[in-house]
Amino acid sequence: MELEELEGLEPVSPNGQYFSSDALSVSFLAVLESEIPIDLESQSMFLLKNVFLPISPRFSSIMVENNGKKEWKRVEVKLEDHLHIPTFPSNLSPKSYDKYIDDYLSKLSTERFPQGKPLWEVHIVNYPTSNAAGNIIFKFHHALGDGYSLMGALISSLQRADDPSLPLTFPSQQRSESKENFVTKTFSAVGNTISDFWSASLKIMKEDDLTPIKSGNDAIEFRPSTVSTMTFSLDQIKSIKNKLGMTVNDVLTGMIFFGTRLYMQEINQSSSKADCTSIMLINTRLIGDYVPIEEMMKPNGKTPWGNRFTWVHIPVPKLTQLSNALDFIWNTQKIIKKKRISLAAYFSSRLLVILDKFGSHEASSRYIHHTVKNSSMVISNMIGPVEKMSLANHPIKGLYFLMGGIPQGFQITIVSYMGKVRLGFKMEKGLIDPQKFKSCMQNAWEMILKDSDLMRNN
Repeated sequence: MELEELEGLEPVSPNGQYFSSDALSVSFLAVLESEIPIDLESQSMFLLKNVFLPISPRFSSIMVENNGKKEWKRVEVKLEDHLHIPTFPSNLSPKSYDKYIDDYLSKLSTERFPQGKPLWEVHIVNYPTSNAAGNIIFKFHHALGDGYSLMGALISSLQRADDPSLPLTFPSQQRSESKENFVTKTFSAVGNTISDFWSASLKIMKEDDLTPIKSGNDAIEFRPSTVSTMTFSLDQIKSIKNKLGMTVNDVLTGMIFFGTRLYMQEINQSSSKADCTSIMLINTRLIGDYVPIEEMMKPNGKTPWGNRFTWVHIPVPKLTQLSNALDFIWNTQKIIKKKRISLAAYFSSRLLVILDKFGSHEASSRYIHHTVKNSSMVISNMIGPVEKMSLANHPIKGLYFLMGGIPQGFQITIVSYMGKVRLGFKMEKGLIDPQKFKSCMQNAWEMILKDSDLMRNN
């Protein structure tokens, strides 16, 4: 039954339309790992109705098309259609259930949302894995909002495990300051913008080399994938960051690129020199910390709800003429620094608007699809709380997220939580060996730690 809408239908944002089309249908999956067996079946409907749905009117809306434009229409939500509790074989080992939940996540990430229902689902997987006593999976369509919006909505429905009356806090974010003078900085920005926008535009036509991490298969968003995660100490990452004079994201990106190149080289020696590009998703809001959901829902606020993000193309450095792991990290940071002062991401976003205006949102969707497909990997990162969270008195032991519907066979997601950084890997099944890749990533991490310690002692 449709609800009364006194103010009429609300238009779907341009980014929301780009990510909900025939060419592209992107979803966001957040996985909460419970410290105790999950006992929410009796109160799940109450929580969804009284805690979850009031967060945003998007959760009670469906997408309809009117004169070629998509709009949000409020409807009455049948909660039982959105709650899923899968059944696996009983009495298996936690390691066996690891495989079941990874396959379940792979399946969820390839499935499009059914038409005519609000675009979200909750999945309660009450089987013990190696990491948790049970898992709660929230799946959202990206048209509802970007990772910042959806993670903020999710966190707003959780509480601090130690004291629910206190707010959750987040790691401080310090932006690096450039020491270049204004003239030098301006010329650098102009030069980098032209170069970056040109290379980004070429990405619609020029595909990365085929390598051990890129198969070139079509319809890759519908193919099975393997899911895996790794955890690192945030304090150790910050220590390396301080020694090298860069940001946490610089260190993480450098480590990911280094570990990826080590894996490529181990599988195929010649691929260490292959052209390999990463797409990095970035939040365009003025500040990155989460705010109360009431503030986020204000249309003119500094941290508004919606899809407020863009992306940059970052070429992955090659394993040539490097004396140690830190050379690779510094090389990566040099590339990222140039991207930070470039306006190419802004112009790429404007190009989508032009394609939409003179073509259609499908044309913009196809542009995004080809751009992502022609790259080798996608990286997305977010910050999580410092304190342990709980959901209805279920302490949350771990947290990670994935993306579904991305036309890319290799994606890496990053989220901090309780002093740890969790990396999530979603890899094309049968192409990338997850255990060997994680071993290469661990080797990269240990080499970075060792070389940074040697630098401190010299």
